[in-house]
Amino acid sequence: MAEVMVRDETMTGRAIDEWILPDLPDEITARELLRLRVREEVARFHATAGEAFRGLTASTVRRGQRLDWTAQADAACRAFNRNGFVMIVGRRQVDDLDQLIDLRGDPTVAFIRLVPLVGG
Repeated sequence: MAEVMVRDETMTGRAIDEWILPDLPDEITARELLRLRVREEVARFHATAGEAFRGLTASTVRRGQRLDWTAQADAACRAFNRNGFVMIVGRRQVDDLDQLIDLRGDPTVAFIRLVPLVGG
């Protein structure tokens, strides 16, 4: 079993948040990894009763509201396909959610949210 360091980063590489995602298989598709990441961030939001949800999908959720992690994971997959964020495993960008990822090499996965340019 592998564990992954999940990092949300800015475009310059500065970490915004990071945590360990444990007990993963040695190989996993990008889609499965993304869905597990979203499930974990929703569980963390519910456990901490945070002020605002700060996930990949940037849902508007207030304190005390419950999130459906599967709906959030589906939204994250759609956002990935629309280039809403990039996923980088080790030093390589993931291009396809069906891509198989070997977690034995470099178990760091960075997510960088992309912001559309004004007028573009």
